[in-house]
Amino acid sequence: MSQHRPSGAPGRTGAVPALPDLPEATVSRLPEYLRALHALADAGHETVSSEGLASAVGVNSAKLRKDLSHLGSYGTRGVGYDVALLIDQISSVLGLTQCRAVALVGVGNLGHALAGYDGFASRGFRIAALLDADRSRVGEQINGLMVRHVDELPRVVAEESISIGVIATPAPAAQAVADQLVAVGVTSILNFAPCVLSVPEGVDVRKVDLAIELQILSFHEHRKASLTGGTALTALPGGLATPDTQEAIGT
Repeated sequence: MSQHRPSGAPGRTGAVPALPDLPEATVSRLPEYLRALHALADAGHETVSSEGLASAVGVNSAKLRKDLSHLGSYGTRGVGYDVALLIDQISSVLGLTQCRAVALVGVGNLGHALAGYDGFASRGFRIAALLDADRSRVGEQINGLMVRHVDELPRVVAEESISIGVIATPAPAAQAVADQLVAVGVTSILNFAPCVLSVPEGVDVRKVDLAIELQILSFHEHRKASLTGGTALTALPGGLATPDTQEAIGT
């Protein structure tokens, strides 16, 4: 879930090559394409059809072809897409041709699990620093990294050239941590705290709320049960009628 998108501030001259202005929906699908392509490459496939790649990702092939056309990749009729070339193209657009250093703030249960996850390295990221406000946790070793106090954030960000921060703190502390990250030059934040952060223009925030995802799944389970069980709620709390009830009362 994207909370904020930068307003298109110009980049530093010569810092990075010009990138296509991709729709946000396309950007959100590119990592899925990349994951599927890596799986195909690992299985020994050199080419893949648009239908095959779309099926692996769970989108329709027309949408996939449109997404990839934004990258200038159209495939070859009768052959499909070159897997290795497409991996390079998507990795380049996503900025994954370099390993990006990440600071993780908050090493409670969730933060500890994230710090111990080995999958980041294969996706182009390196957890470079672990920080926490609890001094009793400072000095703890997690996956080869020592937990440092959050007051060391300015020095850590400068030493490791960090531009991405992960917040895994309780909700009441998240905004203060976001402010600290922004103040030291971090311009992208992945927020696991169940709250909305306020950030200035030019800072991107992605929000991951596991409870919300479960609640959405709960809705689908509730809906399936009402359809297959033959019994549906006749009215919602507050007197809002369901479509069946509305029809019954002639609305």
